[in-house]
Amino acid sequence: MKMQVLFDKDREDKKLHTGWGVSFLIDNKILFDAGENGKWLLENMRILRVSLDKIEAIVISHDHWDHWGGLWDLLKSRKGLRVYICPNFSRDFKEKAKKLGASLIEIDKLTQILPDIFSTGEIAGAYHGKYMAEQAMVLKTKNGITVITGCAHPGVLKMVEKVKTKFPKEPIYLVSGGFHLMESDKRSIEIVAENFKKMGVIKAGPTHCSGPEAARIFKEKYGKNFVLVKTGQIINV
Repeated sequence: MKMQVLFDKDREDKKLHTGWGVSFLIDNKILFDAGENGKWLLENMRILRVSLDKIEAIVISHDHWDHWGGLWDLLKSRKGLRVYICPNFSRDFKEKAKKLGASLIEIDKLTQILPDIFSTGEIAGAYHGKYMAEQAMVLKTKNGITVITGCAHPGVLKMVEKVKTKFPKEPIYLVSGGFHLMESDKRSIEIVAENFKKMGVIKAGPTHCSGPEAARIFKEKYGKNFVLVKTGQIINV
């Protein structure tokens, strides 16, 4: 299965736009998050020769602007797309998505979106003292399970543990995305990386809100199994 990075803070090609938030394309069919800016995302898709017409659904990890900011331009360009969200998304978000023609689907538990492609459903979390639920993408491949997180506000370890309970016989091949560790101290990050190892996570690719210290620590602990994530990159899982 192929995971292509359409938007992130770093890039492989200077022509590509970067910014806050992430957007990952799974097998040219499912978009996970839409970054902060639709014009930039669509331009990246054009440069990377990604066809919007082939996308069957969009999964938005959580209700923050840098993960759904690009969604509105996508919906204007492609009517009727299925958009998977957590039930706790705001009324304003839901009304705007429906007005732009989205087929809105709220999920609170593990849900198959396409064969071997799942959402965890809503996982409880918090952001600055307020409730912030989030969902992650789960890909089942011959290598095992890949987990893709938007920001991991519930805690990346909690999210990976939930996936493990749903797929107890499968190894965790890769965990990638935002780990929300940029405000964490060195020891806290080391504990997360050490627990990744204990849980049997084979590869790790922290990006977005993970922070440079997390990237350094995970690279140190994972060596050749550290995955550097940049806009334009294709990661085979």
